[in-house]
Amino acid sequence: MLAEPGRTAYDVNFGLLGFPVRISIGFWIMALIFGYDLVSQLSQLFPGSRGPLLLLWIFSVFVSILIHELGHALAMRICGLHSSIVLYHFGGLAIPQNTFGAGFSKKKNSKVEKIFISAAGPLAQLSLAAFVIGLAKARGFEILLLPEFLATVPSLAGGEPIDSPGMFGLVNFLVWPSVMWALLNLIPVYPLDGGQIAKEIIELFGGTAYHALVLSMGCAMLMALWGFMSGRLFMTLLFASLAYSNYEMLGGGGFRRRY
Repeated sequence: MLAEPGRTAYDVNFGLLGFPVRISIGFWIMALIFGYDLVSQLSQLFPGSRGPLLLLWIFSVFVSILIHELGHALAMRICGLHSSIVLYHFGGLAIPQNTFGAGFSKKKNSKVEKIFISAAGPLAQLSLAAFVIGLAKARGFEILLLPEFLATVPSLAGGEPIDSPGMFGLVNFLVWPSVMWALLNLIPVYPLDGGQIAKEIIELFGGTAYHALVLSMGCAMLMALWGFMSGRLFMTLLFASLAYSNYEMLGGGGFRRRY
């Protein structure tokens, strides 16, 4: 399910900090679909701005998820691995390669290194959100799309409304997906980052991949149930499919590392 998509003539390819980056057309479609209703509602605050706000949303999601995968890729580089980045319809992947230039050979990373690599993506994304929040609050601005658990923090709540549609979109559209995508990925469900971190921690303390998969499947089932009870169709389908994937792996599959 969370696997690298095939190459097409519509892919966008470029390099960033020495990493090959490929953007599948499915990424743009995903960003458009997930942002359309939200932008349509927010555009009522700025009449006639739906088109520009939608473009800002897509750009912000691109920056946020690219930063997430760049965090993984830089951590891999520190640990002696080369990697490439792919953005696609389920977000992004930082895919490790076998070698990193002439000075590195294929190596087996330690569990601590694997935890560091898995955690680096969400931490990079949360750092982006913290940076944008800090800039906005330094100017006294309100962040309308601040996640509920952060909106209760006195120093983050309130502020002056942002009257520029461009600034409004850039601030809110960078903060919300960065926080929510990072936290989603930290849920201990394989193959999300949190699931990979949980596996390494469990094995560090004498457990096995089987124990990690049992935890992963249980968490996925709970998340699917929560999504169903709260009317979140995407969350329901995502975690139900991950629960089933984990169930199949328990029957004889195995872990395949993706970030």
